Amino acid sequence: MIKLLRSLVLALCIGSFSSCSDYLDIVPDNIPTLDHAFRNRASAEKFLFTCYSYLPDRGNPNYNPEFFSGCENWIAPNNWWFIDNSQQLFAWNIAKGNQNTNSPLLDFWGGANGGKNLFVAIRDCNIFLENIDKPSDMDRMERLRWSSEVKYLKAYYHYYLLRMYGSIPIIRENLPVSSSPEAVRVYRDPFDDVVAYIVELLDEAYEYLPLKIMNETQEMGRITQPIALGLKAQVLTLAASPQFNGNPYYKDVVDNRGVKLFPQEEDKSKWEKAAVAIREAIDCAHEAEHELYYFDRKDKISDSTKVVLNCREAVTERWNPEIIWGSTNNDSFLQSCCAVRFDGVNMESGVVSMMSPTLDVAERYYTKNGVPINEDKEWDYQNRYKTKVATKEYRFYIKEGHETANLHFDREPRFYAALTFDGAMVYGNGVASDDPEDEDVHYAEMKKGQPGGISGATGYNITGYLPRKLVNTGTVLEKKTFTAIRGSFPLLRLADLYLLYAEVLNEVKDVPDAEVYKWIDLVRERAGLEGVEASWSKYSNRPDKPKTKDGMREIIHQERLIEFFCEISNYWDMRRWRMAETFMNQPIRGWNVNGEETSEYYEVKTIARPTFSMKNYLTPISFGAIEQNPNLVQNPGWE
Repeated sequence: MIKLLRSLVLALCIGSFSSCSDYLDIVPDNIPTLDHAFRNRASAEKFLFTCYSYLPDRGNPNYNPEFFSGCENWIAPNNWWFIDNSQQLFAWNIAKGNQNTNSPLLDFWGGANGGKNLFVAIRDCNIFLENIDKPSDMDRMERLRWSSEVKYLKAYYHYYLLRMYGSIPIIRENLPVSSSPEAVRVYRDPFDDVVAYIVELLDEAYEYLPLKIMNETQEMGRITQPIALGLKAQVLTLAASPQFNGNPYYKDVVDNRGVKLFPQEEDKSKWEKAAVAIREAIDCAHEAEHELYYFDRKDKISDSTKVVLNCREAVTERWNPEIIWGSTNNDSFLQSCCAVRFDGVNMESGVVSMMSPTLDVAERYYTKNGVPINEDKEWDYQNRYKTKVATKEYRFYIKEGHETANLHFDREPRFYAALTFDGAMVYGNGVASDDPEDEDVHYAEMKKGQPGGISGATGYNITGYLPRKLVNTGTVLEKKTFTAIRGSFPLLRLADLYLLYAEVLNEVKDVPDAEVYKWIDLVRERAGLEGVEASWSKYSNRPDKPKTKDGMREIIHQERLIEFFCEISNYWDMRRWRMAETFMNQPIRGWNVNGEETSEYYEVKTIARPTFSMKNYLTPISFGAIEQNPNLVQNPGWE
């Protein structure tokens, strides 16, 4: 009877979720007993893929908080025209201040409003680990590998919840169906205990995971040793960071047993533990032959465009050597949100061009000299919103003869890799050329009435920018069709570990030194920039900035925000650094996209004024969940 009940609960839970990638398409259905689910290798493999299937959909802008919740992108209010009217804009509504306790947005605790129930995911991982010894047609090493993958997934789901909610219940094993009501009313475990448990799982998983995927056709996206050590590095960095390392705002969060759920004092040794973990992850990634991506195709293009593609294709080139872990989601919808329409391409193509990076994002990128635009002694910061005509010198970035904002001139290659703007050359769309004389080369036309601008009441960009870095250069837009070249959206790439290591070393050391500079300079070199020391000493009005811990921290933060715009870390980094109030309380600004003439278009407009307060650093637990389990403590500010 217990077996039947557990199977019924399992079947109900599994039926609630769809698969998240091509090779994860199979889930156990119509399973009468768990014995049947693990009767042989084939059925156990289906259950393994079910454990994978709970991974959040990181390539969908409505379900991934990294795209819209952090105020880096905005959309026009009526732009979600192609979605069922009953569906909310979950991530964007968080940015607009609509998070709540009655029905939380992106609820990964209870599985609602765009969130999957990750406690169900953890439970299925436990079921797998409890039963994987049953199939008789599996060899020992395969059994150990699969168990290690599921231990990683179990650790990842705990981490995802930890990052969102702070302290959470540790689910070491599933409770029997016969458990009393009191037994199932679990408590949130102290934050540091959860961190220790996640690290314990990852250490157990590491030994029997492969160093790299050998069967790339069938197994890309499955867990490897560098992925496990990379997550361990991220977990320990989170624990060392200001949001949770002695944050006074959480000091009085106590459950009804009197247990304090968050660290009470700052512990600087946590940075040292994180540094060790990150270096282990980097060394393991190097051993697995991961390296920073450099464009190496034989396209006949300029060196300028090659450097831009170094940065852009590190994100879009499928399973390139920099990607340590990637999502196999179909990202054609994401690309349709980011691509710009060209002459002859209409709305029937399915390209909606709605994801709109803010003016603040455009200003975040460095000048060509590798320093912030407000620090560069050679760059005209005061007149950045005025316009000028592009000369031949800028032909690989901006159409010659086109008048555009000064803000778009003399910027670093990552600016041109990341953002599409009016007049910008858009390399790709099936054309392997950046020669301005080539009639097939495309340029963005984004004023009102132009192909890439407002042409109706829906389906348009609201700031004057689009995230070019998420559109594969091989993706093709035609009159009525949109053919997206599928990528592998990066969940962890080597540059992330390099910049994380620079950040943590800077916190460990009294003053930054060559070892700190080394790791950030590797990323900058790929982007065509000089090292930190050289750039600041030559061009910045704050030449000593890299020589102090505080100054170097500021540099590293900006470097991460630039490198990982529209990827997988900025939203969480802003929270981890306890700086979200700085970034997410700024007005959302853009160009006047209703302008038809240059003088109208290049007027700065305030589009929205989001608000972010201390309570928003953690996601609320739903009122219903706390009502059902009074042992749970609500996150501060949401009571």
